[in-house]
Amino acid sequence: MFEFMTIRELYEIVLSASHVELDSLEYVQLQGWIRTNRCSGKLGFIELNDGTYFRNAQLVYMQELKNFAEVEKYPTGAAITVTGKLKLTPDGKQPFEIVITEAVLEGDCDRDYPLQKKRHSFEYMREIPHLRPRANSFYAIFRLRSVLSMAIHEFFQNQGFVYVHTPVITGNDAEGAGETFTVTTREDQKYEEDFFGKHASLTVSGQLHVESFAMAFRDVYTFGPTFRAENSNTTRHASEFWMIEPEIAFADLEDDMDLIEDMVKYCIDYVLENAPEEMKFFNSMIDKECIERITKVRNSEFKRMTYTEAIELLKKADVKFENNKIEWGMDLQSEHERYLCEKVVNGPVFLIDYPKDIKAFYMRVNEDNKTVAACDLLVPGVGELVGGSQREERYDVLEARMKEMGMETDSLQWYMDLRRYGGCKHAGFGLGFDRMLMYLTGMQNIRDVEPFPRTPRNLIF
Repeated sequence: MFEFMTIRELYEIVLSASHVELDSLEYVQLQGWIRTNRCSGKLGFIELNDGTYFRNAQLVYMQELKNFAEVEKYPTGAAITVTGKLKLTPDGKQPFEIVITEAVLEGDCDRDYPLQKKRHSFEYMREIPHLRPRANSFYAIFRLRSVLSMAIHEFFQNQGFVYVHTPVITGNDAEGAGETFTVTTREDQKYEEDFFGKHASLTVSGQLHVESFAMAFRDVYTFGPTFRAENSNTTRHASEFWMIEPEIAFADLEDDMDLIEDMVKYCIDYVLENAPEEMKFFNSMIDKECIERITKVRNSEFKRMTYTEAIELLKKADVKFENNKIEWGMDLQSEHERYLCEKVVNGPVFLIDYPKDIKAFYMRVNEDNKTVAACDLLVPGVGELVGGSQREERYDVLEARMKEMGMETDSLQWYMDLRRYGGCKHAGFGLGFDRMLMYLTGMQNIRDVEPFPRTPRNLIF
């Protein structure tokens, strides 16, 4: 008799302190895909992966196997079912191997399969996004993407936050930047005759909609896809990306920063605990300092620094910046942000109280009427990771700010009305999920952490 098992289950049993379960486990059955198959004529080895664990299971087959001649020709990529005898190999590279007693080919793989056993560039892999999850780097990143998603939900759910599904199709641009994708069924631009009877866009942010739920549930968050029609081909920008956007009522900027710090540290702990093999892979193959870097952040106290203080420090910096014209009111670039957190603070730091002219309309104006209660979390290695603010809860100030920026207020009257109907101080932030993945793993291009990346002039499948 045999017992059907996954490779994850086998590793967990074999690597556990107690091998009690192994006493009754002699023959097992596995199903998966061949990563490699090599045979010396009398003895063959198959590296099998079934999608449940990062590490492979080593299968051994000998001439005594009745379909040995067939098995030795099984190609890389083929799907198989195998039954075999479990053999512990504590002194080997793997803690166990399976000696095959029966092998069945479930699905053959054509010999022009692109993922043969050799290194492929990330650029090449982007051309075959339907196959690249089978390659180690992408197998690891997409598993981690799932784990990090769970970390986000557990962090907020454990604190009583309500998860809100904000709309993908919207009638407003949350950032006021105008870089939106239009949703239309017409070839002309007669939006009053269009499907929704008005101009509609793909959302750039769920924040405005989720704020309305914060006025009912107090602590809420949205976690979903957002879209920007920004013609940018950098390694950090994509046209479709996922955002985590919490909103907390009866809260100010300090509360907001405390929540950001707790969330980042929770996510770091979670991936190290729940995806250890994947993180080891990134640490050895992608960024040899990634575990040390994120562990240091996890153990750090996140400092606070005003934007004005940061500008003064940058002016005094004995560094030649590419953007060397440092002046109050400028939008800081990544090189400035990294200098501040890597050289000045030597750790994570919140920059606060930014000039209002470079920030969004919904951020609370400070008493100086020049700055807003905004924060950006800067971390070593990447610079800005999270952006947040206390929201403007005063109707008259919000209205004046929108008019000052030349914004159309009619379409956002519902948002302004939240200040009229039991409004209170509240705050929130946005974390780019894909950038968080890049930060945790050291992956350098956002196209390599998204399953099917959407970027300018790039829409594969």
